[in-house]
Amino acid sequence: MTSEQTKPLHPTVMAVTARIAMRSQDTRAAYLARIDASAGRFPQRGALSCANLAHGFAAMPANDKLILREQRRPNVGIVTAYNDMLSAHQPYEQYPARLREAARKLGATAQVAGGVPAMCDGVTQGNAGMELSLFSREIIAMSTAIALSHNMFDVALMLGVCDKIVPGLVIGALQFGHLPTIFVPAGPMASGLSNDEKAKIRQLYATGKVGRDALLESESQAYHGAGTCTFYGTANSNQLLMEIMGLHLPGAAFVHPQLPLRDALTDAALARVLAIGADTPEYTPIGRVVDERAVVNGIVGLLATGGSTNHTLHLVAMARAAGVVIDWDDFDALSAVVPLMARVYPNGKADVNHFHAAGGMGFLIGELLDAGLLHNDVKTVAGPGLARYRAEPWLSPEGLAWRDGSAYSGDRDVLRGHAEPFAPDGGLRLMHGNVGRGVIKVSTVKPEHRRVSATARVFTSQEAVQAAFDAGELHRDVVVVLRGQGPRANGMPELHRLTPLLGVLQDEGFAVALVTDGRMSGASGKVPAVIHVSPEAAGGGPIARVRDGDLIVLDANVGMLHVEVAPQEWVAREIAQVPVSGDDAGRVLFGHMRAAVGAAETGASVFFGTE
Repeated sequence: MTSEQTKPLHPTVMAVTARIAMRSQDTRAAYLARIDASAGRFPQRGALSCANLAHGFAAMPANDKLILREQRRPNVGIVTAYNDMLSAHQPYEQYPARLREAARKLGATAQVAGGVPAMCDGVTQGNAGMELSLFSREIIAMSTAIALSHNMFDVALMLGVCDKIVPGLVIGALQFGHLPTIFVPAGPMASGLSNDEKAKIRQLYATGKVGRDALLESESQAYHGAGTCTFYGTANSNQLLMEIMGLHLPGAAFVHPQLPLRDALTDAALARVLAIGADTPEYTPIGRVVDERAVVNGIVGLLATGGSTNHTLHLVAMARAAGVVIDWDDFDALSAVVPLMARVYPNGKADVNHFHAAGGMGFLIGELLDAGLLHNDVKTVAGPGLARYRAEPWLSPEGLAWRDGSAYSGDRDVLRGHAEPFAPDGGLRLMHGNVGRGVIKVSTVKPEHRRVSATARVFTSQEAVQAAFDAGELHRDVVVVLRGQGPRANGMPELHRLTPLLGVLQDEGFAVALVTDGRMSGASGKVPAVIHVSPEAAGGGPIARVRDGDLIVLDANVGMLHVEVAPQEWVAREIAQVPVSGDDAGRVLFGHMRAAVGAAETGASVFFGTE
C-alpha cells in the first residue's frame, strides 16, 4: 500500500477540503504551533520532580517501577470508559491488565491514566438522565484531558465505543495532540432479534396491542450480551469514523469481543502505539492525524453508510478541537456527490455484523478510494496512506496479520460498490426556511414520505406528545413541532421515544413529520424528522413563532422547511416562551450541571458544538 492517491479526487471533495483548509487556516496553525511546542520533551515525565515521579509510580510492581525510574522506555497512558452496566464497554474490564502485560513483553510500561463517565442512552432514553447525555461529552473530554495532564505518558490508548464517549475522548486527546494515540474498540455483540421485529413489537406496545412482558422479552432478545448494540446508530458510526479517519488499526472496528482476533488486535494496538512514539522514525502524533483531509474522509464515510445524524454535532466539535472548522454546508455539499453504499438498520434490515461479513470497512474504504471520494494522502496510526485500510486482519498460523480485503460485496442487499449504489447521494439534507436551519436524514425515509404538507401541532415536552397520541389527537395529517429541546434549554436530549408513536401514525396512512430543535437517535428511522433546528427556541429562534394550526411544508427533496404564513405576520409574531428550567427532574439535573461548570448563557450552543 502506498500513500499516493489511487484516483484523482472528485472535484467536490477537493473543493470542500480546500474551503475547510482556507476557513481553518488561522485556527489550525495556532493548534499545530501549540502541539509542536509540546513535542520533543520526551519522556514527558523527565520534567517531573523526584517527588512527582515517585507519586506516579508508587503503586506499580517493582520491575515496572525500575523501568520508569530509568526513563528509557515509553509509558503508555490508558484512558478507559469501562463500566459493566454499558454492554459495549463491559469487555474493557480486562483490557488494562492485558495491555500492561503486552507492554511488559515489549520492555515498556502501561498505566490507567484515568476513567471517564460512560452513560448509556439506551438506558436513559425518555428519562431524566437523558438531559445529561450530550452534556456528558464535555465532561468526558475534560476527564480525558485531566487523565493525560499528569505528564507521565509518552503515548496513549483510548478505550471507548459509544455515543458521546468517543467524541469526548477525541476532543480530550487532541488537547495533548503531540502524543501518539490509538483508539481501541471492543466490538459488537452477536446478532439477536432482528431490528425490524424489534421495531414492530415497539409499535404494538405503543398502541396497547401487546403488554410490557412481551416488549421486555423482545428487547432482551435484541440486547442480549457483551458488545455494542448492532444497529447502525451513533456508537457504530463512531467506530466507522475512528477507522476511516485513521485512528483505529485497520479492520478493528467490528470484530466481536469474544474472538481471539479481538485480543490479538488489542495487543497489536499496544505494540503499534509504541512503534509510533516520539523516539521512533514513525512518530505520529494524533494532532497530525486529525486534519482537514481526515475530517472530510470521516464525513464521506458517514454519508456513504447512512451514519448517525448526531455526528453533524460531534464531528463539528471534534474537528474544532484540532483547529479544523467545518459546518453543515460541508456535509450538505458532500452528501450531494457521495453515494449511499450500505443498508444497515435503520437504513435497511441488516445489522453491523452483516455489514462486516459482507466486506465491511475494507471493501467500503477501497471502493470510496477507487471512486476518488476519499483522501488517501493522510497520516494514520497504521502508517501513511488510507489505502492501508483496504486490508482486513486475520489470525494466520504465525499470528495476527493483514491481507487484502474483499474485492466484492458478499451481500449486495447490505453493501455495494460505488458504481451500483443504493442511492446516488448520501441521504443527508440541510433544510432551510423561515423556521431556521436543520438537518434531515432521508436515507431511512421512503421517497413517498419525503414531502409532507400538514398543519402543525406544537409541544414543549415528549410527555405532552405521548399524551396527545394516547388521546387520539394526532391521528391525522400532522407535523409535530417539539421545541424547547435545544442545548440551551435542557441539554438537547435525544427524542427517540417518539419514533414508535410517529411510525404508528405513518403506518395508518397519515402524512406525518417531526420538526424539533432537539436531537433524534442515531437509530431514528422512517418518519421524516428535521432536527437540530437552529437557532433553538430558547435562544429566540423562529421555531418559537410556530403556532398550532400553521400549515408547514417540509420538502426534503429540495431542502425546504417553510411555514405558510405571510412574511409580515411571521415577523410580527411574538416569540413564544419555552421552559428553560422547571420542576421536571431532567431539566433540574441539567440546570444543576450547567451551573456547576459555569456555562455562560450566550455560550451554550458553542459549548455543545452546534451551529
